[in-house]
Amino acid sequence: MSIKQRTLLETRRFSVVEHTVTRPDGQTASLQFIKHPGSVAILPLVDDDHVCLIHSRRLTVDKTLIEVPAGTREPDESPLETARRELTEETGYRAARFDELAVFYPSPGITDERMWVFVAQGLTAGDHAREPNEEIENLVVSWSEALSMIEQGEIQDGKTIVALLTYSRIRSG
Repeated sequence: MSIKQRTLLETRRFSVVEHTVTRPDGQTASLQFIKHPGSVAILPLVDDDHVCLIHSRRLTVDKTLIEVPAGTREPDESPLETARRELTEETGYRAARFDELAVFYPSPGITDERMWVFVAQGLTAGDHAREPNEEIENLVVSWSEALSMIEQGEIQDGKTIVALLTYSRIRSG
């Protein structure tokens, strides 16, 4: 089986490519998808019973969503380095400790993006460094309130649901 790739669109953060596969029987098939450098999401634990979520304006869905802080990896940046950078940029917090919680593919039907989720603990408040196009506000809530927000449909962001429910299983033993 042979694969030919061509780039259809190149942007600062991702590219759109087309793979054309020639199978051993001679048939060809094409697939277009987004090549992505990967991303990181962070579950910031303010204390044993509070988590820092964010209100983030998302133009793609024309809504303000409740999310965990997250961001795209820069070239040659490890997932942990991205987690440290994004936590500070979006919330102002710095963490003494990061633990990897999960790694998953958020939407493998359209992108090769891989997402790492970290739990951040030992937080120290500071100044954020949000990008000019980011409309973000911190939202510190209790653990039970965060889980209730999932149940009530207030949290609709996939990475946030993954982070909260995965950590909830660990937290409950």
